[in-house]
Amino acid sequence: MKRSKCLLISAILGTLYLIYIINYFINGVASTSGAEQVGAGIATALVAPHMFLLAIAVLFNWIGWAAKMRWAALTGGILYCVSGFLFLLYVVFEIPSIILSFVGFAKMKKANVIVQSVDSQE
Repeated sequence: MKRSKCLLISAILGTLYLIYIINYFINGVASTSGAEQVGAGIATALVAPHMFLLAIAVLFNWIGWAAKMRWAALTGGILYCVSGFLFLLYVVFEIPSIILSFVGFAKMKKANVIVQSVDSQE
């Protein structure tokens, strides 16, 4: 069974977005001082659950692609959805990863059905 191109693209997009959002908020806290730093710290704390779930989603997405595991692809897609729900302002950046994860998951199912039907004929 070949690896899913949709899952690979989803994992790459998710990784790029994760790097961006972590870099954005860390630089926001580091480049400010005084009251601005407190505000940036509060903003980072509010976005932290989104970043945490995004990181786990990216991890499961890569596992699903590398190990060809359907459950990991599905888990990654679901975690992308939950991460987007936790921070609706940035869900736009996750929509491509969400769609591609579920498409990759669905295509993996079709590939497994074909493999099983070939095995049963032998």
